[in-house]
Amino acid sequence: MTKQGDRIIDKLLHRSLLRRWRRLGDFATGLDLDSLRRYRSQALALRRNLDRVLHLAEHRLSLPVIGSNAIRKPMGTDWAWRPMLWKGPIPVPGLSSVLNKTLICDGTTIFHDCRQSELTVRQIRNTREADLAPFGLRMDVFRFDGSFLSLVVELPPESVDGLRLTHVIRLDAIVELEKPLEIFARLNIKYGPNVEQVVRELPLNEEEVKVEFDLAYSKLNEKRVERMWVDLIFEGAEMNQIILRDLTFSRRPRAEL
Repeated sequence: MTKQGDRIIDKLLHRSLLRRWRRLGDFATGLDLDSLRRYRSQALALRRNLDRVLHLAEHRLSLPVIGSNAIRKPMGTDWAWRPMLWKGPIPVPGLSSVLNKTLICDGTTIFHDCRQSELTVRQIRNTREADLAPFGLRMDVFRFDGSFLSLVVELPPESVDGLRLTHVIRLDAIVELEKPLEIFARLNIKYGPNVEQVVRELPLNEEEVKVEFDLAYSKLNEKRVERMWVDLIFEGAEMNQIILRDLTFSRRPRAEL
């Protein structure tokens, strides 16, 4: 009741204020100069605050909505997903000197074999009009004395629910690089004691960065599938800044030939 009452009072005050300035606008031409100076000062003070509210509101309303699950899906998609790192704020948004097997957030882990880590990671807010994901991930890699750097994303149980050899798994990404490097995506599917792995290189020179994994060419035992995860492997990451503006996964049945 208190919040509803506050809203009613706020509406009444707003209407009263509008009526006051509407009347002043109508009669401004007949006011004496002293009154006109006084009302001009009030109007300027009001405009400064209105401009500030409008600026902040326009900025925030133009950002992708936190928690948004808007995903570009290929025709026939029966499952699509964006990891939490790109969907909502995480408990610890930034880490420096990141160690091997560091959990950035639930389901997303950094792996490397550096003796001395000079790697920082930070969740950033996306602000571009083209961005569907509210957040992105920025990795700053300085001196790198290891042989591999990877970001491992665990896919949810829904990704393997009803998974068949006729399915195609698709990864879409928006990537920004300070200087060119190679990024490989390795799909891992655990079935029983075995793990099926399929590797694809991300086409970073193309406008649409996506890779597809056609399970028809795998040896997957679809009756024993347990879980699925993806490794993003960064080759030659030293002295580079890597920004993953978005990362989404989808699944669809392959078209029958």
